[in-house]
Amino acid sequence: MLKLIIGIVLGAVLSVTVIFQTAGSFMFEERESPFTVEETVARIQQNVEKAGNGWALFGLRYPARPVEATGVSILPVMAIEACSPKYSGPILKDDKTRFLSLLMPCKISVYKKSDGKVYIGTMNAGLIGKFFGPLVAETMEHVVADQKNFLEFDPSQPAPPLILPKATTGGGGGAAAGGC
Repeated sequence: MLKLIIGIVLGAVLSVTVIFQTAGSFMFEERESPFTVEETVARIQQNVEKAGNGWALFGLRYPARPVEATGVSILPVMAIEACSPKYSGPILKDDKTRFLSLLMPCKISVYKKSDGKVYIGTMNAGLIGKFFGPLVAETMEHVVADQKNFLEFDPSQPAPPLILPKATTGGGGGAAAGGC
């Protein structure tokens, strides 16, 4: 009986350890980009603007800037923010799912790593949606399909210009007009 209890406890510990070690790779996705950070961002921005389904650019952030301001050298990181009221609206209207507003707007991170390559990081919206019931799961499936299109590039096409956020007055955080 003692061996059985020890086996169950060790199995549970091992299972929890594996889950914690691999959860990040399930919740977030990373892919390599063949372009520079700025060109990758510009191509994603262009794809968001062409996507339809209510998608619009909400902002462009530079998360490395505050770190650099302290005198620490850091590789480039840019975060694109986009939103579709078509998808965010039903989630924000429902009291049971409104807390998911902390995931809005949709963010796509583009960054360079020490290997010299540029990467695109996204949240696994499809998996996350499954945790929060049918409304969110169905909505996130649409987001996943659109997000896939955001990340498809035609290397034969010239790079579009980078879309910089419009200046705002008072605490807007550099976001373009409106929010989600």
